[in-house]
Amino acid sequence: MKTARVAYKGRVYEAVEKDGKLQLNDHRLISMDEVVWLPPVIPRTIFALGLNYADHAQELDFNAPSEPLVFLKGPNTLIGHQGQTKRPKDVDFMHYECELVVVIGKVARNVTSEEAYQYVKGYTIANDYAIRDYLENYYRPNLRVKNRDTCTPIGPWLVDAEDIKDPMNLTLRTYVNGELTQEGSTSQMIFSIPFLIEYLSSFMTLSPGDMILTGTPKGAVNTKIGDEVITEIEGIGRLLSTIVEDDG
Repeated sequence: MKTARVAYKGRVYEAVEKDGKLQLNDHRLISMDEVVWLPPVIPRTIFALGLNYADHAQELDFNAPSEPLVFLKGPNTLIGHQGQTKRPKDVDFMHYECELVVVIGKVARNVTSEEAYQYVKGYTIANDYAIRDYLENYYRPNLRVKNRDTCTPIGPWLVDAEDIKDPMNLTLRTYVNGELTQEGSTSQMIFSIPFLIEYLSSFMTLSPGDMILTGTPKGAVNTKIGDEVITEIEGIGRLLSTIVEDDG
């Protein structure tokens, strides 16, 4: 099942897709254009992986890491499908990052990789924009790079784990203004989903609603104001965001 969170006429609803429309949890059937899309999960801790695809590390002229490079993100970064991401006026290079997101479904501590999938509620898509101008070190992305307001569109759907038979073999694609600019597969991850759950739960407790952004393959392309960016993952959906000028 695919579920979403949307705002409609001043209230927030859970919704499912039905006959090309949205069915709200009060059973009303409405057009998808009538709602404001919200992140499909109310987040707790947001983990993100740096350089988790060898080809992306290579395009940035870095060696592939020998241990997961994990950093944290604030919930302020998240916006929903069809949202607007602000690009600061003074930057030269702001690029997208199409990422598979793993959503934890139950408390996990000292989980082995063999049992890791039992703790996954589902999957969604993130576009974790990065501003290279502010980057100090790819091994330690600073706050201005990865914790800016509106810079992580997520959604539209949360897809139940049982509906994704092989999350480690999904095609990822990004389109900028309709042109394919990035393509890869989750099979290219350096650290797999089961490994990451085992790694993180070995020293901290994971809770329902925690999210793991698993990194992006090569193909980081600069975006500009007015660009429409679609990040797509096989079996999960297509996430649209538009770049606008940050005049704040």
